[in-house]
Amino acid sequence: MNMVIPHSLEPALKLQDVHLQLASDAGQVHILRGINLEIARGETVGVVGPSGSGKTSLLMIAAGLENTTSGSVSSCGTLFNGLDEDGLAAFRRDHIGIVFQNFHLVPSMTALENVALPLEFAGKSKAFERARSELESVGLGQRVDHYPGQLSGGEQQRVALARAFVTEPALLLADEPTGSLDQATGEQVMEMLFDLRDRYGTTLILVTHAPELANKCARLIKLADGQVVSDAAPTAAKPAPQIDE
Repeated sequence: MNMVIPHSLEPALKLQDVHLQLASDAGQVHILRGINLEIARGETVGVVGPSGSGKTSLLMIAAGLENTTSGSVSSCGTLFNGLDEDGLAAFRRDHIGIVFQNFHLVPSMTALENVALPLEFAGKSKAFERARSELESVGLGQRVDHYPGQLSGGEQQRVALARAFVTEPALLLADEPTGSLDQATGEQVMEMLFDLRDRYGTTLILVTHAPELANKCARLIKLADGQVVSDAAPTAAKPAPQIDE
């Protein structure tokens, strides 16, 4: 008899022997090469590796925005293989939040409208009330009627964070969320990202080139040439040497 796994115990993300090949002028390029990965609910996972190692492609597959060449992908008990584009879009709407490096806000919408948008797509009640509350939580309660072009880069990324978390997603995918920000602003945005993650208990997968950001996560995955080459807790910083008085 098959045992039914409780929904709450199913992994937030599971990849089995995932390969990705994309066409180029030079022929087929093998982007991901046999990725096996399981991420439990509530984990915080940093993904690092050199440019071209497959980090963003891995995130795109985890979001159902890119189809695998072979292998299987499932999230929260739902198998992506076989879902059509509408099915994948509906799953993202209900379960996944995404934060991009370049914000991806709708320029013709106010901050409030941008954050309310996923709630409206999902048919949720009190969309604007909930969006306003989320913007207040990232310190933008006084900027709700501003358009993206009237906001700084850090403010736009905070709007993007509010939009990603307003649906209380099971899985949050962040692709270089501080990549276009200065260091001080980036640190503020990352602090807010982890505060929101803690509040909602969201599973976080963070792609970054910055080791100090990846080390904020409890688990660190390193990619190279489309393969996982290490998967462990970040290396703890060495304690400062004691000085004898």
